[in-house]
Order: sequence, then structure tokens, then C-alpha cells
Amino acid sequence: MEAGESNSGNERRIISKDSSWFSQFRNASNPWMARYAYALIFLLSNLLAWAARDYGRGALTEMKRLKGCNGGKDCLDAEGVLRVSLGCFIFFMIMFFSTARTSKLNDVRDTWHSGWWSVKIALWVVITIIPFLLPSEFIQIYGEVAHFGAGVFLLIQLISIISFITWLNDCCESEKFAARCRIHVMLFATTAYVVCLVGIILMYIWYAPKPSCLLNIFFISWTLVLLQLMTSVSLHPKVDAGILTPGLMGLYVVFLCWCAIRSEPAGGSCIRKSDSATKTDWLSIISFVVAVLAIVIATFSTGIDSKCFQLKKDNTPAAEDDVPYGYGFFHFVFATGAMYFAMLLIGWNSHHSMRKWTIDVGWTSTWVKIVNEWLAVCVYLWMLIAPIVWNIRHIGST
Repeated sequence: MEAGESNSGNERRIISKDSSWFSQFRNASNPWMARYAYALIFLLSNLLAWAARDYGRGALTEMKRLKGCNGGKDCLDAEGVLRVSLGCFIFFMIMFFSTARTSKLNDVRDTWHSGWWSVKIALWVVITIIPFLLPSEFIQIYGEVAHFGAGVFLLIQLISIISFITWLNDCCESEKFAARCRIHVMLFATTAYVVCLVGIILMYIWYAPKPSCLLNIFFISWTLVLLQLMTSVSLHPKVDAGILTPGLMGLYVVFLCWCAIRSEPAGGSCIRKSDSATKTDWLSIISFVVAVLAIVIATFSTGIDSKCFQLKKDNTPAAEDDVPYGYGFFHFVFATGAMYFAMLLIGWNSHHSMRKWTIDVGWTSTWVKIVNEWLAVCVYLWMLIAPIVWNIRHIGST
């Protein structure tokens, strides 16, 4: 029996190495290829949710079960998004429970993860339709739960980004690359700080043109304070984390601040917008398409980064038949990502009317990004000072 399983695993590896990408996909022999199929399913769900929001009102109003929507006719748009999101969430949760803790390539669950595409596509279609048969009250409850799920996705993404930044810094400071990367580190760090300062200056010019723009002035000024705080803590002798990580984190928090202010509703005198801001133009369409692709890419890249969430690091080299990434974590990230894209398309408010070709606009969206920015700084600072705190506690206990 064991010999048979071993031969099966060897056959799969031979197929994976020698066959075309289509053969690998068809024979369920390449879990790396499977990621792109799941990303495509996720992208299609995003597009369906967008279509339900912007163009589905005529079809949705014909469904009697939606007449009890608490938000009136504008809520139909949000309900369509939430129903598609619920279907996507259920699909990836099924995949999560059926592939969690898979460790070997010749496991049956590995074959299910990397193959059986006709069955999974049919399953996705059916599960996408089912939420449209559910009562409006249930969808409203899901909408409230999706706020929490989207927050979990943002936290996972945040930790993944910070872990990547610290990993990059550790590689540059390692004995193998320290001498070679010294000039590159200084160049990248200097460039990051220059971009941060230029970004802050431009935000003052574009989004705080008047002294009465107190909220935007506060957002931008506090971002500058946080940048200085991260740099000071990172360069403290007891921390000595270098100058690269606070520079890259500065880029991230400045970007979050910019996105937050851009999410403020149109009409205020503190944000310079063109006279055609209320109309749909090519720039709005391009911005929307880029935003949707960014959601898919962010979910895709975060889903394969399960190692940064391991509490206990395992330096044991991976065996040849070990799975290349955590399947369960991958699907869990996509499940929470389904809740996240729903929140972006409805502006984090199921009773908020969104203009066509817009995404993540509204005061709720603004504050979600601002809180995410502050949380990012807190998590980063904690990762810097946590080893010192634990050492002090350990010395005190002994």
C-alpha cells in the first residue's frame, strides 16, 4: 500500500516536471497552478458583485424577497453585492474545511485542492445562486458579520506586509549579503523617506488647502508624527532595527493615509476634484479596474504567506513531498477576502448608495483606512519592542 502511494506521488512529480501547464492543471499535479484558478474564481465573484451593484437593480427588483430591504431601493445594490459575497465566502470556507492541515502532495485532499475543477466550478455556480434565494434579513445579518471578516482580512494582510518588510531587512543585514547590500539599503531607505516626505507635502497641498480642513490636516500631520516615531524606535540602540524597515513602513502608512483621504465623499471643499467628478469618465473606470485587480492580487499574495503566522518557527528543510504552501490558510484568506471586497463595493455600509464605477468611498471607508494605518504602526512597533519586553520579563522572573 505504501509502495503504491509512493509510486503515485512519484508519477505526479514526473507529470508536474515534464508536462505542459495544461496537463499539470488537468491532472491535478501542480498546486502552484491551482492558485491562479482560485484567483480567477475570486475575480469572477468580484465582477459579479460589481455587476449586481451597478447594473443589477432592474433584475433584483423583480425578486419579491428583496422588497423588505431596510435601506429602500438603494439597499438593493448592497444586497446584490452581499449575496454574491456570501456565495464566494461559502465556497472558500468549504475548500478551507476540506483542505486544512494537508501536509503531503500524495494526500487525497491535495488532489481535491489541485484538481476536480469541473466539480468545483459547478459547486461555485450553485453556491453563488443559493444566496439569492435567502431572505433579506439573513443577508443583512451576513452584512454585519462581513464587517468583522473584512477586518480579519485587513489584519492578516497587515501582518503579512510587515513580515515581508522585516524579512527583507533581515536578508540585507545577514552575513551573506550585508557587505553587498549596504549601499542598496541606504539608497532604498533614502528614496523611501524622500517619497514619504513628498507624499505628505502633496497631501497638504491637495487635501488641506484651507485652515478649515482640520480633519485632513490632522490625518496628514499624525502620519508624519507616526513616521518619526517609527524611525526613532527603530534606530534606538536597544532595538537597532536599521533604517530600511521604518522607511518601507513609512511608504505603507503614507499610502494608507492617501487612500483614506481619497475615500472621503465628493462635495467637500478640502478635496480638489474636477467639475466632472459626479460623472463617470475613463479615469474613474481605470481606477476601478485597478482597484479590483489590486484586491485579487493582495488576496492571492497573502494567501500563500502562511509561514509568517506560525508562532513557532520551524527551520527543518521541507521534504520533497511536502505541500508548497498551507492550503487551508490559502482558502481562509480568500474567504475573508470575499467579505472584504463586499465591504469595498458597498463602502462598508449596507445602507450607503454608491455611484457607478466607484469603490471604497464614504466616511466609513475613510475611518477604516485610518484605523488600519494606526494599527499598522502599533503592530510594527510591537514587533520591534516585543523581544526587549520578553527579555526583561525573563530576567525579572529568574
